[in-house]
Amino acid sequence: MLWVGGGVAVLLAIMEVGIVLFRENRDPARTMAWILILALLPGVGFFIYVLFSAQRARFRDKHFNLATLEEIAGAAGARPEREEQLSEEEGKKLARLLLNSALAPLTEANSVKVYQTGQEKFKHLLEALAGAKHHIHLEYYIFRDDVIGGQIKNLLLQKCSQGVEVRFLVDGMGSHALSRAFFAELKAGGVKTGVFAPLRLPGLLRNLNFRNHRKIVVIDGRVGFIGGFNVGDEYLSARPEVGFWRDTHLELRGRSVHFLQAAFLNDWHFATRERLTAEPYFPRVDQAKQARVQIIASGPDQDWRPSLQLFFTLLTGAREKIYIETPYFIPDAGTMMALEAAALSGIDVRLMTQGVPDHKITFWASRSYFADLLRAGVKIYAYKKGILHSKAVLVDGKYGMVGSTNFDIRSFELDFEINALIYERKVVARLEDGFARDVQDAEAINPEVFEQRRLGERLREAAAKLLAPVL
Repeated sequence: MLWVGGGVAVLLAIMEVGIVLFRENRDPARTMAWILILALLPGVGFFIYVLFSAQRARFRDKHFNLATLEEIAGAAGARPEREEQLSEEEGKKLARLLLNSALAPLTEANSVKVYQTGQEKFKHLLEALAGAKHHIHLEYYIFRDDVIGGQIKNLLLQKCSQGVEVRFLVDGMGSHALSRAFFAELKAGGVKTGVFAPLRLPGLLRNLNFRNHRKIVVIDGRVGFIGGFNVGDEYLSARPEVGFWRDTHLELRGRSVHFLQAAFLNDWHFATRERLTAEPYFPRVDQAKQARVQIIASGPDQDWRPSLQLFFTLLTGAREKIYIETPYFIPDAGTMMALEAAALSGIDVRLMTQGVPDHKITFWASRSYFADLLRAGVKIYAYKKGILHSKAVLVDGKYGMVGSTNFDIRSFELDFEINALIYERKVVARLEDGFARDVQDAEAINPEVFEQRRLGERLREAAAKLLAPVL
């Protein structure tokens, strides 16, 4: 009988591997990572695979299509511009790509402000919330019930008492620590609340691996906030055990806010089944502003991978310089090759990533890619002043991307993300100034010294890299 049990186990193992090979055939590295997990954790590994590879189709019913987006924006006087409005061919290519892959029309008549500390971001956010007249739409991956979270909660309740519509949406995993009493207080005050993919049965297995990593605030359809800051005291560098927090956020005004609004309303509809398309959420905007902006919402509800395509196209279209800030650096083969090829062709490629890790496995996985990049001529900096959480890609002084997307496979493939692509040299220059200041607070990785790192470090990197495709 022992041999029968063994035969069944072997047959099940073959079936498990076969299922993985069939479903993951688009990405050989991802396939091998899952097969390794199956080998190391027989039985349990397949359960983990099922848990973390749920079908994406159920997310698709939440999407405004392009015609609806343009109809809404047109009724509000937004008139999304086509790529022909851009003077440079690279910009036209980018704009066309994002329109087709992410339903992201190019918008004109925007103003953009850059915030690079929590003090800046929350000061202006609180001021904008206090000035709301019709509605506040707030969506975060992490929202904590601490000092700054309490301030925002109280302000939301105050505005609700003044007749302002308030909608509060958080991710089920990122904000799992929020208590029932917290939500009850909001609801009692008239705030409408929603939880994106909550961690509860029967949907737990379907929801666990698809998280809403976006950070969106829209006020009266005229003011929008987007970037890397969540809500919590650590983002104000107010938790000593965490230390200084470095991040980037944008305040947008103008036509682009309508597409930030559309992303929120998609997520709100998915979480609550309430669909909102009325004109008050898409008001007419001031025509005097100048900056061109595209809002790129990406996630497992789309046929393409717009965040990955955006990164790849920015990297391969660069002519002079590429500056990247990301806390977690786990590229796929295409973006890795694009970085290497850019550096080898003489483009000034600089990568800023964490020197003080907040997640050890991703930290070691990130470092496993450094040796090849350094050999190609990429300049790598490890930020030492505190936790680097900023997500930005700056190219040729002409294009700047800021948002929630990390330079890793999870952001590219699994999470719901949102980014703003800025076609405005003055804004990109402001972001480059921030990068230059961060270099002063970072350690430049010396290629010769890095090659001499200890065996233990190399083993940690190698082990973490095996899991990189599924992190």
